[in-house]
Amino acid sequence: MRLQYSKLLALAALLGVAAPLVAQQQSTMKPEETEVWEPVPKVVTPGADNTAPPSDAIVLFDGKNEDEWVYAKDKAPAQWKVADGILTVVKDGKGNIETKKTFKDYQLHVEWRIPANITGSGQARGNSGIFLASTGEGDAGYELQVLDAYNNKTYVNGMAGSLYKQAIPLANPARKPGEWETYDIVWTAPRFNEDGSLKTPAYATVFFNGVLVENHFELQGETRFIGKPFYKAYDRAPIKLQAHGDKSEPLSFRNIWVRELN
Repeated sequence: MRLQYSKLLALAALLGVAAPLVAQQQSTMKPEETEVWEPVPKVVTPGADNTAPPSDAIVLFDGKNEDEWVYAKDKAPAQWKVADGILTVVKDGKGNIETKKTFKDYQLHVEWRIPANITGSGQARGNSGIFLASTGEGDAGYELQVLDAYNNKTYVNGMAGSLYKQAIPLANPARKPGEWETYDIVWTAPRFNEDGSLKTPAYATVFFNGVLVENHFELQGETRFIGKPFYKAYDRAPIKLQAHGDKSEPLSFRNIWVRELN
């Protein structure tokens, strides 16, 4: 007991001396000693509004064509429906489409719409997905769920705004079918050691219609429909849009752009 008390006295004395020393050092500093002037951030011209691509963005779909997209299965040119500035999923068995370009860390903007005449329920009502890193054919990768979430009950780690079967969204700001929804995403890709083991995990931040629904969430690995997620080593990867096999009417996308983050 005496030893503990003596230690407390010593600690108190140390703190009593240290605090005035720090205060004294601060009082002798000049403002410019804590000013940082370089490196100077690059100038980025913002879009006309917060949904328009800024000057350094790579436009992945501008309403005109699918030049930036291929089928994930065979890398053939994508042939979903393009009309009136909108890209609509085609459920013809050819499957998902992904970007020609590959990415690591980025900021992504995607607008999507469940059709007003949507039918079905649960996971069979406007199902699709945005794979933030496509690591293979089919549904291989890291999926942000797209689904009708307006009065449509389903498991909460599979609703719109979820990182599928990993992260429940913090809120449900979904609009009615027929209205446009917006995702703004910040993706930090996982890093791997030379032997393929995980060095640092993936993180995702998601704003759904301007509402934060995923806050720098740490993923446990790639999306798995059955079983637990796990990591597989990769370096850079395309972004993928899912042509889900549910029988409901196909949904649409527009105004897709990405900013690579260094």
